[in-house]
Amino acid sequence: MPQIFHRSTNTIARFTIFGALFAVAFVGWAIAQINRSSYVTQERVVRAQPVPFSHAHHVGGIGIDCRYCHTSVETSSSAGIPPTATCMNCHSQIWNEAPILEPVRESWQSGESLRWTRVHDLPDFVYFDHSIHVAKGVGCETCHGRVDKMPLLWAESPLTMEWCLSCHRQPEKFVRPKSEVFRMGYEPMKSQSELGAELVREYAIESKTSCSTCHR
Repeated sequence: MPQIFHRSTNTIARFTIFGALFAVAFVGWAIAQINRSSYVTQERVVRAQPVPFSHAHHVGGIGIDCRYCHTSVETSSSAGIPPTATCMNCHSQIWNEAPILEPVRESWQSGESLRWTRVHDLPDFVYFDHSIHVAKGVGCETCHGRVDKMPLLWAESPLTMEWCLSCHRQPEKFVRPKSEVFRMGYEPMKSQSELGAELVREYAIESKTSCSTCHR
């Protein structure tokens, strides 16, 4: 019986099959890289704000504690956005005629809150509680980076599920003493692995990786 297909058809078939597999794998890899890129996560992208507030000046320069502005961070799921009254505690006396602070003065006089642009904005299907992380020794710097060196604020971390799970799976790599939670530039007195293991036991930290922990 004569051969119906030329022998080269076998080569073409193999090339097509393996080529399709490689193409699918490449598309999957490309999508994963895009999802991890700053284009999606908005890492290190400065957001326009009604007032160019400088954490570098307020935190790094004059040493204001995070809790002075973010008053509910120890007791609530939200860290809280400071009301205009908090700004005016100082700026009714200093820089009280600076043009750059005119939106703050207008907000104070009108009673209408400033419309700040969120920098760290999790999806609606993700539940995050600041208070439990603070109570378990997770420092502000761990998630938000060195805000004391940021003249304008940006997201230092991707806040992806993969990134969160890296801490939830091995909390001993990240926890610090509760007294150091709000300190920028914290350095452990001994190796982080040794100290972290001690703190995990002392603070009764569990490796929470169940979906229901964050997706409720």
